Formats: sequence, C-alpha cells, structure tokens
Amino acid sequence: MSEYRIASRYAKSLLDLAVEKKQLEEVNKDMLMFFETVKENRDLLLMLKSPIITHDKKLAILNKLFAGKVNDLTMAIFQILTKKHREAYLAQIATEFHHQYNVKKGIEEATVTTTFPLSAALRKEFEAVVKKITHKNVELTEKVDDSLIGGFILKIGDRQIDDSVSSKLQALRVEFTKNHYEKAF
Repeated sequence: MSEYRIASRYAKSLLDLAVEKKQLEEVNKDMLMFFETVKENRDLLLMLKSPIITHDKKLAILNKLFAGKVNDLTMAIFQILTKKHREAYLAQIATEFHHQYNVKKGIEEATVTTTFPLSAALRKEFEAVVKKITHKNVELTEKVDDSLIGGFILKIGDRQIDDSVSSKLQALRVEFTKNHYEKAF
C-alpha cells in the first residue's frame, strides 16, 4: 500500500475520532506541532523510520518528547501506530490530518512563491485574492525562491497563477525559437 493511502486512512480515522470526542482543534494543534518538530529535527524523523531501533524504544522516545504536551488522543494514536509498526508514517499522517482538517473546516490551502519574504500587507492582499477566487477562508503558505527573478507564483489547489519574470522569459525564449518567416504547411 502506498504511503499516501496509509497516511490518508489513519488521518481520516483520527479526524473522525477527534470530531466524535469533540477534540478536533486540540488534535489539529498537536499534529501541526508534531510536524513542525519533525521538520526542524531530522534525527527524529530518521529515528521513526529506522528499522534498527525497536518499536518500544521509539514509543518511549515519543512519550518522553510529547507526554503532557499533547492531547491524550494524540498520544493514543502514537501508541497505536507504534504497536502496528507504522510509526514511520507519523509525519505524513500529521500532514494529511491537517489537510483533511482544512477540508472539513472549509479552509483553502494556497502557496505563494516570491523572491522575498512577504510583508503583512502583501500577505493580506494574497489572502484576499485567494478568498475572492475560492470563496473560502485561506491558509497561505509562503516560499522564497530567488530563481523567479521577480513576480510570484500562486498555487491554489490544482490551479496556478504564474506571474514570475522567469516564466515570462521562458515564454519569450519559446517565441523566439519559432521562425515566423517560414511558410507553415
């Protein structure tokens, strides 16, 4: 089974259970915190994926790191996944849980890529554009990419608005490769 399907199924189950127990907001915060911790600490991710470290040790480490800091339901999912030898998927499950949470709450995820960090005013403008397009609340993720030269790329779901200088230069290169003086048949 693919990693995405595994993560999606566990995330859906956790989401349904969190809704049932009326702990959805707390579990979402825990999943975001867990993902940020894994993102900042590569060793934690490698430990979770390691086939050499026993599952009991992995659970003990997760307990040391997160016991008392996260909801009991979150700790329970850590224990269940560790007992089923699925702890390697915890980071993907946390990410997928947050995506499913956003879908449930009607929040649209968008990513804006620019050559510089966004100011608060510019961030609000991008959020307003996405809100106007989707008619939903917005969770905007920022990325900085110097290769764009200027402009921005805004991704909303499967749509993309590319107003970057590099894409315009690429389009111009393609246009110049065409020979307008040859007769097309």
